[in-house]
Amino acid sequence: MVKVWGHRGASGYAPENTMASYELAAKMGADGIELDVQLTKDGSVVVCHDETIDRTSDHKGFIKDYTLQELRAMDFGKLHPEYDAPAEKKRIPLLEEVLKFVHDDTDMVINIELKTGVFFYPGIEEATVHMVHQSGMQDRVIYSSFNHYSVRKIQKIDSKAKTGLLYEDGFMDVPQYGHLMGVSALHPSGYCLQYPHYMEDCRRYGLDVNVWTVNRPEDMVLCMGAGVNAVITNYPDKAIEVRKELGLDKEETAKV
Repeated sequence: MVKVWGHRGASGYAPENTMASYELAAKMGADGIELDVQLTKDGSVVVCHDETIDRTSDHKGFIKDYTLQELRAMDFGKLHPEYDAPAEKKRIPLLEEVLKFVHDDTDMVINIELKTGVFFYPGIEEATVHMVHQSGMQDRVIYSSFNHYSVRKIQKIDSKAKTGLLYEDGFMDVPQYGHLMGVSALHPSGYCLQYPHYMEDCRRYGLDVNVWTVNRPEDMVLCMGAGVNAVITNYPDKAIEVRKELGLDKEETAKV
C-alpha cells in the first residue's frame, strides 16, 4: 500500500504546520501528516519547521527566544494569506493539539520530525514521546530527524517506537546503516531512490521508505512505482489521484 502523507499538512494550499493545513489534509483523504517540532523559551513543544518564525509569521526571531503566549499572539498564515480559515487555525499549534485532533477526528498517522539539527533542545525527545503516549497515539506515530542522535534518544526512551532516518544526497550503504541503527524506515529525498539497488536493499533489511517532498505528478508516479511505503507531499489530493490512476489504492491506509 502506498500511503500519502501531507507535508506540513496540505501546505501547497494552506499555511504550513497549522491546524488549517492539517484539517485540509484530512479532508482531502490523506493517510497521514508530517510535521516538525521545536521548543519555546518556556519549554512548550510547538509545531514549526524553521528555527525562526521569519518565513511563516508576521514577526521575526527564533522560536526558542519567545514564550508560548508570545508566539500564540502571532499570525502564522503568511505563506497563504488567501486561505480562508479562522485566525485561531493559523496560529502556531502545540504538538498536543495536533495529536488530539488526529486521534479524535481522523484515522491519519503522524510523522513527527524533531528539528534538532541547529539547536539540540534538551528534553525535546522526552517531552515529545510523553505527549504521544498521553494522547494514545504511539501506534500511529513515527519519529524522524536529520539528527540521528535524536533518533537514538527516541529509541532509548521508547524501545517500541517507530523511527525513521532523514537524509539527502549521496550517502553510501544507507539501508545497511538503517538496519544497524534498528530503525523502522528511511526518509530520503526523492532523488535518493536512483542509487543502485536502493529499494531492493531496503526490502532486504525490512525498512519502509517514506520519501519527501514529492510534488510533481511524474515524480509521484516514479516513487509509487518503485514501491515506497509513503509519499510525503504538499499536495495530498494530487498524490491520491495519481495513486488511483496507478491502481495502488486499498481500503486500509492508516498503518504507519
